[in-house]
Formats: sequence, structure tokens, C-alpha cells
Amino acid sequence: MVFAIKPYERKIFELISLTAKELDCPTYVVGGYVRDRILGRESKDMDIVCVGSGIRLAEALAAKLRPIPRIVVYRRFGTAMLKHQDLEIEFVGARKESYQHDSRKPIVEEGSLEDDQNRRDFTINAMAVSLNEEDFGHIIDPFGGIHDIERKNIETPLEPGKTFSDDPLRMMRAIRFAAQLNFKIHKHTLEGIEKYRFRIGIVSNERITTELNKILLSDKPSIGFKLLFDTKLLDLILPELSALQGVEYRDGKGHKDNFYHTLQVVDNLARRSDNLWLRWAALLHDIAKPPTKRFEPDHGWTFHGHEVVGARWVPKIFKRLRLPLDHKMKYVQKLVRLHLRPISLTNEDITDSAMRRLLFDAGDDIEDLLLLCTADVTSKNENKVARIKKNYELVKQKLIEVEENDRIRNWQPPVTGEMIMEHFNLKPCRDVGTIKDAIREAILDGIIPNTVEAAKEYMVRKGEEMGLKKC
Repeated sequence: MVFAIKPYERKIFELISLTAKELDCPTYVVGGYVRDRILGRESKDMDIVCVGSGIRLAEALAAKLRPIPRIVVYRRFGTAMLKHQDLEIEFVGARKESYQHDSRKPIVEEGSLEDDQNRRDFTINAMAVSLNEEDFGHIIDPFGGIHDIERKNIETPLEPGKTFSDDPLRMMRAIRFAAQLNFKIHKHTLEGIEKYRFRIGIVSNERITTELNKILLSDKPSIGFKLLFDTKLLDLILPELSALQGVEYRDGKGHKDNFYHTLQVVDNLARRSDNLWLRWAALLHDIAKPPTKRFEPDHGWTFHGHEVVGARWVPKIFKRLRLPLDHKMKYVQKLVRLHLRPISLTNEDITDSAMRRLLFDAGDDIEDLLLLCTADVTSKNENKVARIKKNYELVKQKLIEVEENDRIRNWQPPVTGEMIMEHFNLKPCRDVGTIKDAIREAILDGIIPNTVEAAKEYMVRKGEEMGLKKC
């Protein structure tokens, strides 16, 4: 097996080797860097394990580098990290770990390289490359990691129960690696995830969500979410998504499986955009279909209002998962709320007013909304898909024309509340809001153009209708 590294990486390895020899501490590069180099993937993170003090090794190496890098030391964990060129290098002493049943905080003791490899999560991450003079570049692979890379297999180095009980986040990591690398999870490892899934309860939501985000950002996110569902981890992490699964029939009428439809939407979108928050919108766009499902004898199954209920759920889900409660959450909430609107605009007799209102509500997110809506077309009828996508292209063109004429996107009222109060000598009151709303509706309905002059004239006329007089 060829372990291909870049020239400047070889130089840093040789310098680490020299420094380790001076300190008389055998040293190895381990984990993800080794895996990625064998796979031919880029890797900017190096994990260096030495049989000795990782902090001492980092400090001694830093003194040899120019410019001398700043070292971040975590003495509690016996680790140190420094950055050199575009590499982030972490140093740690070889150790063995043991865990109590109800805690993810390990009891750490000094150990050998073998101990350190035994505590790794998967065979593909348990390989080490020697940086020692006598066998520099030799791959140490006690669990057959190279073989598992060749057969695209994810497997724990020890019995799955031991690996997952020690660190339950590894269950999420197994699924994330499967999604990122398009690998299969070994049968016994997969069974171990389902068996020990309740251990995930001792892991913080922040760390779980970090893995969810990485799954969402993979080339084909459905791989990860299907595995989360099959192992029943999804029931514990995002039960609202699990609840979408299933098809119900009544009077011979059924509906599509909204769980697998959602995963297809996310995959469709992933081929068009790497925007994490747009992918979250795709994942949550139909989230409220279960509680809004109704059967109407004349029409079959309906999900009226699921976009409104779903938008209300977004802040709750974001808060629980420790996702940001800022403009990113509001962006996702907006797209969930609006995701049905563009489909109604594909009718030939749609009015400019409806176009203006969508532009007003979506603002600068209109292109992302249309991307989501296009991804939402998952029919197996190719002619139907082609027809709907063609209609969306017509909608896009119509939106461009309306925006050029009316400048509604990110619309700001041409007449402010202060201008209304000054004209009619009013203090802040309901009448001011009524006039502002009337001006907005008149512009969106095309009754008046989106100009200051037209808005002022309409303000005066509306005020007179309400019995207000100019001061």
C-alpha cells in the first residue's frame, strides 16, 4: 500500500521524527489523516501520537519551526495543537481509556501505541504510520483497516458494544462516515448501533448536531438519514422526521411516503447547492405533515396548512438541537413556510399581484426558495417532472420581469410612519399602521406604482377616507 504525502508534509514529518528522537519518544501519525491519504482525499488535520508527553513534543517542534507557531495546550487532556502552513497538528501521548456506564468522560492512563489503537472508533481510523528513524513510513494496521478501505467497510476494532458504550457519539460517526465516504457499515457494527442506541442520551445535543450537519453536507445525505432511521437513532434525535415514514390507504387511496420523499428532496437539492441551511429547509419542509393529515372522500389525503405548522416547529427543533437561533433559523423557517407558494404561480392566469407578494415575502431568498421547490418535484412520471420544472422556469422569468418593473424584493415602504404622523399631526396610533398597510397592499396589488409620489397621493386619499385632515 502506497502512503502518498506531499513534499511539505514529508518535511514536517521528518522534523517531527528528528524532534521525537531527541526526546526519545516513539512517535506516529494516526487516525483520519492516514485514512484520507490512503483514500486519496485531502486532509489538513494531523493527529500525532507519541509514547511520552505530547505537549513536550509539540513545544520542542514549535521551537524548530519558522515562524514559531502559537501552541494551544489542553493540560487536562494531555494534548497540544499548533498550526503550520495550512496544517493543523495535534499532539497527544499514547493512552488507554476506561469509562463509567453513565459518563462519556474517560478515565485516562498512559499507554502504548497498541493501547491507543485499541481505543479508536473504527478499523479505518485505527491505522498508524511510524515517524521513527528505524521504520519511517511503515503502516501499522492491527485491525485490517487497509482491507476495510478496499472493501468500503466500516467496522469497530473491538466488539461494538465496547466501542459504542465507551463513546456513544461513535454511532453517529459511523453513519456520518458511511454518508461521506459512501461506505457500508458492517452487519455486526450496524446491529450494535441499534442495540446501544439509547446510550446516545448521554451525548450533548451540540455534538450530535455537529454530526447531523456533516451528514447533511455529504454528497448524498439520504445515505446517512436512512441509516439513522434503520438503526432507530433518528427516533431519539429527530423524531419528527421519523414520524414522516409510512403510507396509509383508505378507500383505495394512499399518499406517498413522506420520509423517503423528503430524503429524495434533500438529495436533489444537494446536487444543486452546498448551502447547509437550505439543506435544513429541505429536510424540514414537510415536517408537519403527520399532524395535518386528513382524509377527504372526494379528494383523498390532504395536508392542509402543513407549511404553516412546520414553520412554527422550526424554532423548537433548532432550540432542541442547539442550532443557531438567529437569521439562519429565520431563513429556514421562511423557506418552510413559503415552499408551497411557487407551485400556485405555475398557472397561466396568475396575476402580477401574486408575483409581487411572493417577491415581497421571500426577498433575497427567492432563488433559494425556487431551488427548494424544484428539488421538491419527485414524481416518477418523467413527463410530469419535466412539465413542472418547465413551469418553474416560466415563473422565474415572470418574477424577473415583475421585479424589474416594480422593485418589490426587500421592499421598504416609500412612505414612513413618521411621514404619516407629520402630515396628519398624529401621535403613534393604529391609524398610522392602517395607512401604512393600505399603501403596501395597493403597491402589491398594482393599484399604484412603487414610488414616493404615488404613495404620498394614496396616503392623502386614504387619510381623507378615514376622516383625517392635513395639519
